[in-house]
Amino acid sequence: MSELIQALLDGEHRALARVITKIENREPGYRDLVKQLHEHTGNADVIGLTGSPGSGKSTLVDKLAATYRDQGLTVGVIAIDPSSPFTGGAVLGDRIRMASNIGDMDVFFRSMSARGTLGGLSTATTDAVKALDAFGKDKILIETVGAGQNEIDIVKTAETVLVLVPPGSGDDVQMLKAGILEIGDIFVVNKADLEGSDRTVQELREMLDYRDGRVPGTVGHHGATEMDVSVEGEIDRAGWEPEIVETVAERGEGVDELLDTLADHRAYLDESGEREVQSRQRYAEEIRTLIREDVNELLTEELESRGGLDQFVQRVLDRETDPYSVSDEIVEPLAECLRDSDGD
Repeated sequence: MSELIQALLDGEHRALARVITKIENREPGYRDLVKQLHEHTGNADVIGLTGSPGSGKSTLVDKLAATYRDQGLTVGVIAIDPSSPFTGGAVLGDRIRMASNIGDMDVFFRSMSARGTLGGLSTATTDAVKALDAFGKDKILIETVGAGQNEIDIVKTAETVLVLVPPGSGDDVQMLKAGILEIGDIFVVNKADLEGSDRTVQELREMLDYRDGRVPGTVGHHGATEMDVSVEGEIDRAGWEPEIVETVAERGEGVDELLDTLADHRAYLDESGEREVQSRQRYAEEIRTLIREDVNELLTEELESRGGLDQFVQRVLDRETDPYSVSDEIVEPLAECLRDSDGD
C-alpha cells in the first residue's frame, strides 16, 4: 500500500486533500490510489442534495453538517460547482460556504468542478466520495450545481437524494415533472417561512401521487383513497414513500425533522434490502462509465495514429466516404482484437 493511502487511512487530513486533488486532476497513478481505497469503503452514509438555484442548498448543507457534528459524527462535503468551458475548473473555486463549520477539522469541505457533465457530476466525484468513505467520514454530503432537470447523476452516487424546492415557485415545481421528480427520496421545501410554501407542499404532494401511479385523495367526485396502482392494475404498497419536509435552514428550523427522515430512509434501505440493490446498480453504472471512458481514450489514440480526425472529416465532405464507414474503420481494429481474445 502506498504511503499516501496509509496516511489517509491513519486519519491525516493533508493526505486526504492530496488524494482528492490527484483524483480530481486525473494525475498519473490516480487509478491505483482509487483501487487501493475500494476495500476500505462502504461504511459512510452518502446523501445527495440537488434542486433549482436559489433553493438554499449550501445553507442547508451547512446546517446538516453542524447538526451531525453536534451528534458526534464526522462529515465530508463535496460541493459541485459549474465548470468553466475553457479550463474545466470550478468557476467559483474554493469558495467558503460553510460558515458555521470553519475551523472544525471533522468537517472536510471540498469544492469540485462538474467538468461539463450533463448530469452535474463527474467520475472524479464518485472517486472522491470513496476517499472520504475510506478516511472514515460518517456522513458524506454532495451538493450539486442545481442545473435543473438534467441533474440526475446524483442517484448513481448517493444512497439518499434530497430535492430542494423554494416556496411559491410554480415554475420550479413544474420543472420537476420533466426530470428530477423521479430521483428524490425526500423533498425539502426550504425557506418555508416565505409566502407560498403551503401551496408548494400541496403541489409536490399531488405530483408525487401521480408519479407513483396513485389517485390523490383530492381528485375525483368522491375523494378517492390514495393507493399505489401498478401498470397492470395491481396494488403495490412496497417501497419507500417519498417524504416532504419543510425547513428554514438559515434559522435551523426543520433540520432535526429532516435528520429524522434521513434516518428513516437509511433504516428502510437496510431493512428492505434496497441498499444492496442500490449498490449493485451503482457499481454496474460505474463500470459502464469507466469502460466508456477507457474505450473513448483508446479510440482517440487510434484516431491520432491515423493522422487525426480532420482528414476523415475532409473525406466525408468530399463524399469519398461517410461517417458510419469512418466509425467502422476506426473501431474495427479494437473489435478484431476482442474477437481474437475470445478465440484464445
